[in-house]
Order: sequence, then structure tokens, then C-alpha cells
Amino acid sequence: MNKSLTRSIGFWLLLVLSLASAGVGGWLIAGQIGTMTSTLLDGTATGIEVYVGQSLVVVGAALLGAGVIGILVAVALSAVQALLPSPAPVVVEPIEWNAGSDTVDHNESTTVENDATDVQAEQIAEDDEAQNGSSGSTATATKISVK
Repeated sequence: MNKSLTRSIGFWLLLVLSLASAGVGGWLIAGQIGTMTSTLLDGTATGIEVYVGQSLVVVGAALLGAGVIGILVAVALSAVQALLPSPAPVVVEPIEWNAGSDTVDHNESTTVENDATDVQAEQIAEDDEAQNGSSGSTATATKISVK
């Protein structure tokens, strides 16, 4: 894993939605249980408050349970990430630019570069003579780049 868990959008999305689900579920349960308890004790409870209240408590419990499970999954992911060993950093040795300069004379290297340039120029000239416009294209015969 190259990516840190705290830099993962999915992890934070899981954590935030789990907290929101648990919060909404707890709010639904607390509100409906409070309403049902007060109206039942007063003797003013209606069927809507009791039966709809029970259904809303079940929905709130499902949301609260899903939120708690999501929070536990986020905690478990954090624990697993902490237990996994992080990959060792790769040590790259610096390039020694002056390592080969003791054996090579700068004048010799310039001569080698000039010889290579001469060989390339001769090869291009030979290619031009062999081509001699046989493709029918002026751009090919004169080495003009056409884009």
C-alpha cells in the first residue's frame, strides 16, 4: 500500500457517513421514545404516536446500528494499517559524474563526437543519393518535416 489511510477519501467518507448515520439514528430513537413515554404516562397517547413511533424507533435503530458498524470498520482499518509494515524506502546512490573523467581526455572525447557527427552526415548524404526522389515526394527527398 503506497497510500496512507488518512489520505484516503474512502476512509474519511466511511467515517463521516457512519457518524452521521449513528447520529440520525440516535436522534430518531431518543425523540420517539421520549414522545411515546410522555404520552403513554399522561394517558393522552394516540395510535399514531404509539404505532408510528414504534416504526420510527426501528428505523432509528437500523441507522444507529449501521453507523456503529461503520465506525467499528473504520477503527479496524486503522488498526490493520498500523499493524502492516511500511515498505522500506529505496536508497538511491548518487551518480558520480567525475568517476570516468580520470581515464578520458576531453580532447579525445571531442574528437570521438566529431567523428560520430561526420559518420551521421555521410549516412544522410548516402540516403539522399539512394532516395533520389524515388518516392515522388519533395518533402522526403529534401528531408523536410511535414506535419
